[in-house]
Amino acid sequence: MTEKNRKIHPRELKNPVVFVAMGLGSGLSPFAPGTAGTLLTVPLVYFLQQQGPFIYLLVTLFVLATGSLICGYAAEKLQVHDHSGIVYDEVAGFLITMCLVPVGWYWMLAGFVFFRFFDAVKPWPISWFDKNIPGGFGIMLDDVIAGIISLCCLLSIEYFIA
Repeated sequence: MTEKNRKIHPRELKNPVVFVAMGLGSGLSPFAPGTAGTLLTVPLVYFLQQQGPFIYLLVTLFVLATGSLICGYAAEKLQVHDHSGIVYDEVAGFLITMCLVPVGWYWMLAGFVFFRFFDAVKPWPISWFDKNIPGGFGIMLDDVIAGIISLCCLLSIEYFIA
């Protein structure tokens, strides 16, 4: 495998699975590709929140069910385990972060800040999973855990403050 931040050649994005794993190109951002992938998810979260909890959870489960395969395939094709441009895991993590919280821009902003913090800093146990679980499942798992922790923070705020 090569370096995590190696430059992606445009021909590699012609593969539709790699293109999806790269967040429809948002993962190519030269600055903070994980943040770009999370930003890509904000309109999706807003749209899904308008559709109701059943549709929201259905889409989230679909992203979770396909994530390991998509991320693992992209990593294999790019010859880089967890290339920084693979942001499908950020999509999954942010969908989890926002799945049970009230609708509102301040909740979206708080969820974005919490998720980006936990995904970027990777405190324990997130860091352990990031370093020790291989393949597509490992690429997804640290973001799923960051999403769950972020969701717990938001639900705590809602319970104690709102």
